[in-house]
Amino acid sequence: MLNEGLTNTAPHHTRAPTGGSVTTELLLAAFLIGVGLCIAGAATHLYQWRAGQPAVLRYDGETFLGSLGNLAMSFVCGPYIMLQIGWRHEDNGTLSMTSALVSAIVAFGWAFITGLLFLGAYVAIRP
Repeated sequence: MLNEGLTNTAPHHTRAPTGGSVTTELLLAAFLIGVGLCIAGAATHLYQWRAGQPAVLRYDGETFLGSLGNLAMSFVCGPYIMLQIGWRHEDNGTLSMTSALVSAIVAFGWAFITGLLFLGAYVAIRP
């Protein structure tokens, strides 16, 4: 093309790679979200089984260590709890689409952070 010299002014080694890098990043983000949701779901069911009470988002506790434990549980189990909150029915028995969409967006973003944290720890610790 005639304009090729005008548009590619950066040196060759600083150009972004072409051919699938966006797809790779999108698949990595989806993988991190999936890992975060799996960890959140497993941790939620494990907490409910061992504690004998439903997992809810909270930071209160009888002691300071209890408060830290509830805060850690809320952080790890938060994406799964948010998805459950979004599917709650209104007073008239209908499902609020706005509530479901907002809770899904928050839960998937939260799951990305959780997945990034746990996979980062796995990559850092593994031999």
